[in-house]
Amino acid sequence: MTRVIQLIDFITQHTGRAVRWLSLLMVLATCAVVALRYLFDTPSIALQESVTYLHASIFMLGAAYTWQQGGHVRVDVFYRGWPEQRRQWVERGGIVLLVIPTCVFLLWVSWEYVANAWAIKERSQEASGLPFIYILKTLILALPVTILLQAIAELLRTFDTQQNIEESDRG
Repeated sequence: MTRVIQLIDFITQHTGRAVRWLSLLMVLATCAVVALRYLFDTPSIALQESVTYLHASIFMLGAAYTWQQGGHVRVDVFYRGWPEQRRQWVERGGIVLLVIPTCVFLLWVSWEYVANAWAIKERSQEASGLPFIYILKTLILALPVTILLQAIAELLRTFDTQQNIEESDRG
């Protein structure tokens, strides 16, 4: 069980680290868009679209990493006062009843949409736009896959934590 958690955490961490570089790239691209447009009066549709693509990529690929690092918002009004065992059960319930079904649903409803984009090699509607919207749309599938993997790691982690709680109660 620990090996599976470590493998998923490894994948998530490396994906998250790569996404950090996309953030820097997005900032630089945004600065370039502004400079080209307002200083040189030369707007670039492709560069503007690349900022949007980078933003979408950061969101889609960074969500699992954010969860792993504890960066998502929680409502801890009740949760923080509860004993660790109860928190683990709530965590399991949230993962099994909310996260996993949502990810499966997203995969199910997005699959054909992404497949259609690939079938026609969908591109920007702008003449000078980027030619690979179908690759961006593939990230719609990457989001639930990475979240699902992290959900498995977090679920398994609750059982590891539960086992540690029980061992400390005995010893």
